[in-house]
Amino acid sequence: MAATTPDEVRPLTTEEEAVMRALGRLMLVLPRSLNHDLERGQRMTASEYSVLRHLSESRCGRMRMSELAQACDMSLSGMTRLAAKLEAHGHLKRTKCPNDARGWNAELTEKGLARLREAWPTHLASVRRRIFDHLGDLDLPSLAKALNAIADDA
Repeated sequence: MAATTPDEVRPLTTEEEAVMRALGRLMLVLPRSLNHDLERGQRMTASEYSVLRHLSESRCGRMRMSELAQACDMSLSGMTRLAAKLEAHGHLKRTKCPNDARGWNAELTEKGLARLREAWPTHLASVRRRIFDHLGDLDLPSLAKALNAIADDA
């Protein structure tokens, strides 16, 4: 017996399917490519760059480990391992939260900020080459709004 399709479910048009397939491929390929460029040019992973960037953009260069993990789309245990590595290199330090004895903060060090500034041109060149060089005359504010709406609804 064949399943029936509810009226509100419409098949994708050819153009919609092409966009969906392209987005699916992009979600797999782009992060690996950006990571490869940072590793090759800076011996830094995209995850390490992301941690340092988020800390540099935070108030006072400090974030709770749980908030940093969420901002970087990582598990808390994964963030703990990455923070330990960055701490060993002197790029951040972990300190107890003053208001919560169970919580930890990650704080960007001067050495970490210097490392981020050193890696930034490599990352910027990669982003320009792998993304913006392909967008041509697209309306970037509309594209950003649409991509954020998709992310917000996920």
